Amino acid sequence: MLTAGQILQLIRKGTCRTRKELIEYTGLSRSTITDRVDRLIDAGYIHESGVGVSGGGRPPSVLDVDATRRLLLVADLGASHARVALTDLAARPMAEERAEMRIELGPDAVLSWVREAFQRMLDRAGRPTGDVCGVGLDLPGSVDHATGRAIRSFLMPGWDDHPVGEAIGSMFDVPILVENDANAMALGEWWSSWRGTDSLILIKVSTGIGTGIVLDGQIYRGVEEAAGNIGHVRLRETDDRVCTCGSRGCVASLASGHALATDLGMTSSRDVVRLVHAGDPGAIARVQEAGRTLGVVLATAVSLLNPGVLVLAGDMAQTREHYLTGIREVVYRRSLPYTTRNLKIVTSSLGDRAGIVGMAVIVMEHVLSPASVDAALAARSDAAS
Repeated sequence: MLTAGQILQLIRKGTCRTRKELIEYTGLSRSTITDRVDRLIDAGYIHESGVGVSGGGRPPSVLDVDATRRLLLVADLGASHARVALTDLAARPMAEERAEMRIELGPDAVLSWVREAFQRMLDRAGRPTGDVCGVGLDLPGSVDHATGRAIRSFLMPGWDDHPVGEAIGSMFDVPILVENDANAMALGEWWSSWRGTDSLILIKVSTGIGTGIVLDGQIYRGVEEAAGNIGHVRLRETDDRVCTCGSRGCVASLASGHALATDLGMTSSRDVVRLVHAGDPGAIARVQEAGRTLGVVLATAVSLLNPGVLVLAGDMAQTREHYLTGIREVVYRRSLPYTTRNLKIVTSSLGDRAGIVGMAVIVMEHVLSPASVDAALAARSDAAS
């Protein structure tokens, strides 16, 4: 027998829009459907939003997700920036705030700013903390989803094994989800522009290099939460440049924004972007070379996963396609023709908002999943009894 959480999925997907349609589709009794639907309405998951087409008699009420009664709070943290957003339960932004902030300041300083920014947005919206039903945060490193802790944080000194979920959860008694930033960005791009394709690979090239993989609409993380570590594939083991992971000759030490900035005598990857925009021939040539270097590894990824879309994101996506040109040149040359026949290699459509959009979708899908909804309804029933 379908649970209330499973009934909600039928309404979300538009499979059933009225109580009558639910009865006909599921085969459940009128009293059972009435019970499930009423519980979802009372808990604020759905509402009756209009009138459907009548087959004779009184027109039926249309059921729809109540996206405005509950709220989500999400944060996207990069090596040098922090962005937070307040969204509704359809992952639509209601307020956003951004700051230049180095992740190396450490978890106490960065997460304190996040908590304060969350509260500022709620205050401006005139909404209480109790309206928040889920919180999410992404980081530029690997995370342990079971514990909400940062792991293998090469770009994040002081963050290893830090209880990020607990630190944010001190404000909210709701699910707190922690994700890798490239994974969040990949899902954000897929959700916004590419839901018609089964698979997408996103490469974020800013200070470092991160990769997010979406397969069948789901983030693929790997057995050890390490899928997508393309930046630490070793290409030139005799190279003198040491990567942040401690090895030599990694792709990140050759083609990341930090590597480019170092080679060009700049401070950051954004400085490299400014040089390219100014038409500096040395910067343009070095950026294209870096794209070709990364393209060597991406050609293997394309042959292995055969994605429909390859998305370049991060600072290097802003180099007027010079970095992307290098990637395209090598991927198309080194991959089998039939693996790239329908492959689209593009820059991010969301820009620096990809992570915040992806995190909102991740939290939304978790909060509205059948298991989460049924657990919340059970807790609500226990509290009332």
